[in-house]
Amino acid sequence: MSDEPQPQQPNPGWASTQPEAAGGPGSAGQAGKKPKRPKRTGWRRIIPTWRIVLGTFIIGILLLAGLFFLGYSMVKIPSANAAAMKESNVYLYADGSQLARDGQVNRESVSLGKISKDAQHAVLAAEDRDFYTESAIDPKAMVRAAWNTATGKGKQSGSTITQQYVKNYYLAQEQTVTRKVKEFFISIKLDRTESKDQILQGYLNTSYFGRNAYGMQSAAQAYYGVDAIELDAAKGAYLAALLNAPSEYDVVAHPENRAAAEARWNYVLNGMVTKGWLSASERAGMKFPTPKKPTASTSMSGQRGYVRDAIKDYLTENKILTADELDAGGYRITTTLQKSKQDAFVDAVNDQLMAKLDKKNRKVDRYVRAGGAAVDPKTGKVIAMYGGIDYVKQYTNNATRGDFQVGSTFKPFVFTSAVQNDSETQDGRVITPNTVYDGTNERPVVGWDGGTYAPENEDQTSYGDITVREATDKSVNAVYAQMAVDVGSDKVKETAVDLGIPANTPDLTASPSIALGTSTASVLDMAQAYATLANHGRHGTYTMIEKITKDGSDEVELPRKKTSQAVSREAADTTTSILQSVVENGTATAAQAAGRPAAGKTGTAEKDTAAWFAGYTPDLATVVSVMGQDPVTAKHEPLYGAMGLDRINGGGAPTEIWAQFTKNALKGKPVTDFDLDLQPGSDASQAPSTDVPTDPTTGGQNDGGTTDGTTGDTTTGGTPGTPSAPGTTTGSSPTTGGGTTDGTTGDTTTGGTPGTTTGGSPTTGGGTTDGTTGDTTTGTTGDGGTTDGTTGGDNGGTPGGGTNGTTVGPGLTAPRRE
Repeated sequence: MSDEPQPQQPNPGWASTQPEAAGGPGSAGQAGKKPKRPKRTGWRRIIPTWRIVLGTFIIGILLLAGLFFLGYSMVKIPSANAAAMKESNVYLYADGSQLARDGQVNRESVSLGKISKDAQHAVLAAEDRDFYTESAIDPKAMVRAAWNTATGKGKQSGSTITQQYVKNYYLAQEQTVTRKVKEFFISIKLDRTESKDQILQGYLNTSYFGRNAYGMQSAAQAYYGVDAIELDAAKGAYLAALLNAPSEYDVVAHPENRAAAEARWNYVLNGMVTKGWLSASERAGMKFPTPKKPTASTSMSGQRGYVRDAIKDYLTENKILTADELDAGGYRITTTLQKSKQDAFVDAVNDQLMAKLDKKNRKVDRYVRAGGAAVDPKTGKVIAMYGGIDYVKQYTNNATRGDFQVGSTFKPFVFTSAVQNDSETQDGRVITPNTVYDGTNERPVVGWDGGTYAPENEDQTSYGDITVREATDKSVNAVYAQMAVDVGSDKVKETAVDLGIPANTPDLTASPSIALGTSTASVLDMAQAYATLANHGRHGTYTMIEKITKDGSDEVELPRKKTSQAVSREAADTTTSILQSVVENGTATAAQAAGRPAAGKTGTAEKDTAAWFAGYTPDLATVVSVMGQDPVTAKHEPLYGAMGLDRINGGGAPTEIWAQFTKNALKGKPVTDFDLDLQPGSDASQAPSTDVPTDPTTGGQNDGGTTDGTTGDTTTGGTPGTPSAPGTTTGSSPTTGGGTTDGTTGDTTTGGTPGTTTGGSPTTGGGTTDGTTGDTTTGTTGDGGTTDGTTGGDNGGTPGGGTNGTTVGPGLTAPRRE
């Protein structure tokens, strides 16, 4: 090994900064010079040095400071925003005439000393608990709100009371970066120029609490009828809770949101305890202070308030405008409502219902209220609406409420679904208007695996074998419950939704009872569905809006109207054909007073708490409901004895209102007939098979049941006869007050002259028997008796025939609603 010094090896990863001199490391050219730092190589090159980090930090701080001072110097505290003085919304009829105006701003500014300490503390507990100790801006709250919003824990503003006051009083409500920047700097300046008390006072006087009340004083009057100084902790906490959601947390207007409102109320009170503003013992004894009912101004009297509320609900539910945007005001809303038709609706209700009430002498008449809606089938536009007798007297809109059963007005949807789905009976017969069903009272449905279901018919009447058309005329529950099973109750529900009934309608369940109208769709929803039938199965969501402008110029974009073929034309038109029969021969003959071709269906809610008529002409679909509700307790009440009648049924006042309104609403418009494309084979007879599954209770029933294997059937006023058993058909000859029987065993109808007719001789007021085999019919007690081996039919709701020689005469006629 050499004694000469060895050359030093460079460190790994570093390169020499200078080339070696020819003379080697000991070269004289390098003597006395400090070696340069070797260059960074590899991954070390991407890591900034501490000098770079420090320099960047200092520059960033200087830049932020410069931007802050620039913004602070540029943004000035502006004058109060003119928009802080709320504008009215104007509602117009389709022709441009004024329908309603929201009214002037309900605001009364008061000093902080005029607002109770409890109310002040409640607001602080709800919105900004550290208001008096923190600065105008709370960066931690802003970051927390942004994080909660981003992670789906709820949208939060993160704004202090100072920032909210600045937004309310100096700026607009839009969610933009520019507005937030201005809010930031104005809040800081305001915190330096005004005291905390002044800022809190301004906030309490400009905040919106719902019910068109701006400021704590107006809110105290609107919700509790007291001044703000009189508010206790419980009431103050509820008003403070409203700041979070003024419209939704009004538990009177939106009882469905009561749980959420109470949760927010509890949150506020708990915050007051946490901050020491309320003792735990006082908190423990508090009960939720339910506010009083809203008091509407006279500008909302009559139908105006109902229409205004319906329009606002329509706009928010269809996401055209938000509740906050509407509350800010400045909108000019042109509706689809036509003044002449609106007036005609009011007149019809007054003439056919209200004028016949005696509220002083008949308590039940105080329960009576009505709702109605009319839709143009071709356009889907709502042209008239009746919400109640007076918005100031009855706050709830009876046209849009959804808490009364629709009754038998739902039955047409079952038949529509049957045709739409090519459904068959249990024994394989296609369901058409002439398909024969067993209409025996309390007959258990066949083919349903959800348990025994045996619905009652109106007035416990049994009809025996009966066609779908006649069962619709007479609203036979036994037939339609069975039909719902034959079609599939899930398919029935689907069809109803396709026609226009909301899928979330209460009690719209897939079971046989769906056919009887146990669901609680609104009048307006039913009008939309019937309009789809009138429009040959073509559905477009109803609309109430023609045009909206903001501040007189900017037009608000409306959703594009979409239409679709909800059900086939054959399904809709065949349904129309059987509903025409209801008007011509069934429970809705009063609709003929409209003087136009009409189709429709009556209905009655359980316990007679509501009576309905839903009907249409080719040009107009209208639904009317007369309801019973206690004005004090809001409980649904039966209408027995109302108007001095035993009871109100769908064929009475509702149909009479419909007829008068329709006649006047279409005055001057040419009369048009229905253009129908019917289901193939809809005129063919569909007699039941002898192998059809039967229930042991079928047979031997009175009022048209089966005896000794033979079933009677009747025709009324010339209605074409239908088969009553395989191999036999009923006659089609018109009779007066009686029926015809051709080739079947001894069936006559009630309403004839006592006596005996044999061999088919025509009679007036009696029955004819052509080709009778077996015992002849003898009217021993009254018209239309039967002898052993035959059963009588039914004529207009009068029980006919008996069993084993029992005769039913006129004296035993049972009343029938439909």
